[in-house]
Amino acid sequence: MPGGYEWHTDEWTASDARGVLRLPTRDDYKYSRGAVALLTGSGRYPGAAVLSVEAAWRAGIGMVTWFGDKQVGRLVLERRPETVMGMTRADAFVVGSGIDARTRTEKVTNVIQGIFASPAPVVIDAGALDLATRAHSPFIVTPHAGELREVRIPLGLGVDDIDVDPLAERLDGDFRERVAVVRETAVALGGVVLLKGAETIVATPGGWWTVVRSGTSWLATAGTGDVLAGAMGSILAGAVRGSAEEIDVEQLGPIAATAAWLHGTAGRIAAGPGMPITALDVAESLPEAFLEATA
Repeated sequence: MPGGYEWHTDEWTASDARGVLRLPTRDDYKYSRGAVALLTGSGRYPGAAVLSVEAAWRAGIGMVTWFGDKQVGRLVLERRPETVMGMTRADAFVVGSGIDARTRTEKVTNVIQGIFASPAPVVIDAGALDLATRAHSPFIVTPHAGELREVRIPLGLGVDDIDVDPLAERLDGDFRERVAVVRETAVALGGVVLLKGAETIVATPGGWWTVVRSGTSWLATAGTGDVLAGAMGSILAGAVRGSAEEIDVEQLGPIAATAAWLHGTAGRIAAGPGMPITALDVAESLPEAFLEATA
């Protein structure tokens, strides 16, 4: 996998994604293709569970399991009846999408911390970002600009907003400054940071970084982050199953970038010549994006 601290402007492309995505073989079966487990959605945001599970299934995985609120689970099964309910062993986890950290119960917090204690790599989104410093296994955090402070506060990094918000200024600055913020966060956190945006920036603790520009402005709509998290979990689980050795955190950078490329490309495909789209449209276009990378 790529590494090093050099400044560069390499953009993640279909060719790069092709090297990460895993195609099934004649010898594969559902578990050998990878299993991803998701703790996503809540009573307030049940759609996040549906969208993340939909995306996980459509990003090339053999098994998807989901666990959480039973009422939310019914919605998941209505949309994707092949989903297995309940927490099981998995090659990778997705946690936090559709969960509000301010109203998160102690039970949910304990479950997330239990996942963090397992050896399986984790995609940490939305309502679990404030817990990222407690993760022990390799992980990816997926904040947008507004959520990045939830990652940086526990690290003691600059987010002071009493008079002037230096973090906001840096994120509103030029591209190099945004890259610097993401790289700084990844090094301090010890995990991969994916900052979502029109130019999605991915950085690893070892200094490697890339930018993904495959998307469309139409992706700026509710639920698309849940789709990204679910797709990323699938790609991560497939990579774990396809690796002869235990995956380390540096290898998660290209995996995160590939998920962002696939997600952006799916958005572009769904929008066509420039049509408004929904998050579910993006999830449904993931197979076509996968084909664009691997054809």
